Amino acid sequence: MPDAATSNAAPTDLVELGRITAAYGVKGWVKVQPHSANAEVLLSASQWWLTRPVPELARGAVASAPVAFKILQSRSQGATVVAQLQGITDRDQAEALRGHTVQAPRGSFPAPEEDEYYWVDLIGCALYTSANGEPTRIGVVSEVLDNGAHAVLKVLLQKGEGESAEPVLDAKGRPAEMLVPFVRAHIHAVDLAARRIDSDWPADF
Repeated sequence: MPDAATSNAAPTDLVELGRITAAYGVKGWVKVQPHSANAEVLLSASQWWLTRPVPELARGAVASAPVAFKILQSRSQGATVVAQLQGITDRDQAEALRGHTVQAPRGSFPAPEEDEYYWVDLIGCALYTSANGEPTRIGVVSEVLDNGAHAVLKVLLQKGEGESAEPVLDAKGRPAEMLVPFVRAHIHAVDLAARRIDSDWPADF
């Protein structure tokens, strides 16, 4: 690993924002494919934490510890982000980083605008619906997707409340899921402190 990579302990709140897909140019720049709408965070960060990928066929392999790189320059390039990392000075070094995940501490994210949310903050929130009158818990957000027009919540269906909640299984015994558009027409309130999202989405949709 280049000498310029810092060896200090990684923060505990690292969030994966994208993946290095290729070298960019001949002077050591890398090209990053952001996950969903994370380009803004990538561009605002002064330091990225990179983690080497673990080969899928390597049984028992342990992921390497994240290593910090200072960002000298970065900019948008179409749907990707290109950046110059300190200590990476030629194309071969940049190519060696292909496949590495790019992370940054959640605490370093810029404050979102009013009524805007980072997708990572929505994961783990309980989704409630008032479609049938009283608020009813549907399940927990496990992932946030992008369908091109807006964000979509992938919700793992559950029955019960709190720690006693149990997953709902489909006919094949797999955890049942529901996709809910994250749009103002259906999402009435988001309370990140309470880890709760209120909606009018039908529980049996």
